[in-house]
Amino acid sequence: MENVASRDLFCNIAPSISVRVLGVNIDSHLSFEVHISRCVSSCFSALRQIRSIRRSLSRPLVASVINSLVFPRLDYCVSVLHGVSKTQLRRLQSVINASARLVFSSSRFSPVSPYLRALRFLPIQARIENRLCVLTHNCLNGNAPSYLSHGFCKVSDSITRPNLRSSTSSRVLQPRSRHPTLGGRAFPAAAARVWNSLPPRVASVASTPIFKREAKNFYLESFLA
Repeated sequence: MENVASRDLFCNIAPSISVRVLGVNIDSHLSFEVHISRCVSSCFSALRQIRSIRRSLSRPLVASVINSLVFPRLDYCVSVLHGVSKTQLRRLQSVINASARLVFSSSRFSPVSPYLRALRFLPIQARIENRLCVLTHNCLNGNAPSYLSHGFCKVSDSITRPNLRSSTSSRVLQPRSRHPTLGGRAFPAAAARVWNSLPPRVASVASTPIFKREAKNFYLESFLA
């Protein structure tokens, strides 16, 4: 019995390729390849089901069904995908493009930008940045838990910049990182960088519903101009 117990005690444990935390599959390289693969597969499965009844639905109803069944899967924890490779982003963008073409019953080779503008479907990069901005807005206005909001400091609250022009703006201080590649993808650094790219007229909005509307309009104009 002792020999069996010792063999069990010193057995080799193989590391897992990825782990699932709150519905997000995280791998050791933070590529999120497994998570994106499962997300894309789930979204296209829903699109195939919608396509089977497309002829029975009007165009606005198809758009509404996609917003209810497809995009929630795509947008779930989308902010963690900031900084992933363009190859992975193109896979996610293909879901949005296919959704827009399904609404208009167009072919897969037709230009998709006019459809995205008509439907007000944000591209995937805009969705990531928009979500980061909404989270930052909540942190700065006391609507987020402390473990998220403690990493933000407004330039106007910094005692080292009392007489600078930026001290009256809505910008936030961007934390420095010893490892720019991975450290720059951390929430405080990524969110601060994206937040500071917003125009002052959008970043200064205090109301959360109004901010969401203005931020989405800004990204629609920026990415689908």
